[in-house]
Amino acid sequence: MNIDAHQHFWKYNPREYAWIDDSMTSLRRDFLPEQLQAEMTESGFQGSIAVQVRQSLEETRRLLNLAEHHAFILGVVGWVDLRSPEVSHQLASFAGHPKLVGIRHIVESEPDDGFLLRPDFLRGISALDGFELAYDILIYPKHLPAAVDFVRRFERQRFVLDHLAKPDIKAGTGPSFTSWARDLQELAVFPNVFCKLSGLVTETGWRNWNPEDFRPYLDAALDCFGPERLMIGSDWPVCTLAASYSQVMSMVQDYLGKYSPAVRDAVLGGNAKRFWKLP
Repeated sequence: MNIDAHQHFWKYNPREYAWIDDSMTSLRRDFLPEQLQAEMTESGFQGSIAVQVRQSLEETRRLLNLAEHHAFILGVVGWVDLRSPEVSHQLASFAGHPKLVGIRHIVESEPDDGFLLRPDFLRGISALDGFELAYDILIYPKHLPAAVDFVRRFERQRFVLDHLAKPDIKAGTGPSFTSWARDLQELAVFPNVFCKLSGLVTETGWRNWNPEDFRPYLDAALDCFGPERLMIGSDWPVCTLAASYSQVMSMVQDYLGKYSPAVRDAVLGGNAKRFWKLP
């Protein structure tokens, strides 16, 4: 089974999606499962992981409700307040839902670059293993050194890095690439950290990119994590700012064409199934 390891749904309203600014007006509408399923079917994907975009318990409940009604949504990465003293209670309230597979916090938007290492946040992360939940790391390259220290503290916890930490692809393979690749390698040392090949097309010129632009970043990801810890993801519908669903998925699939069927199968779905313990 081919699995899209990273996509989103929303019913748009300006108050809850204020991050969709004037440069992203095409995202100011609803994006729902029926629309995604049509795109997935055309591109040869049978399942997906729905990831939160709002930091609320209601968002987690809504995504789980969608997953109950759409079998192709294999898992949900939701949100709980990992800084709250009530985090275990919040997690317990979702414990009966088999499709909750992980938790995410939008760390990239936090003003504190050391947010991952805050004592209250670390305490919250320590609660996840007891509920067999993974954690999605959403950061920028500047946060990678803190992420290394962060994951070092949790040997049993499953982590996955979203979007390769959003490298500055439009800057090319200069100093920023070298620094990013070095820090990525340090994070990949930890065998409990996986990585999503997702969100790349929006880190370069939205309507002025070439598949070759991404090759050094995909090469680096494969060198760091190996084929057994990488997962393809669309980042739909955010990806539509720069490319269609089929273009995004084909870019990674075409890159993998030089590898064995076993490698392709792992990155296109097998690793996601194993990481999130999907049935």
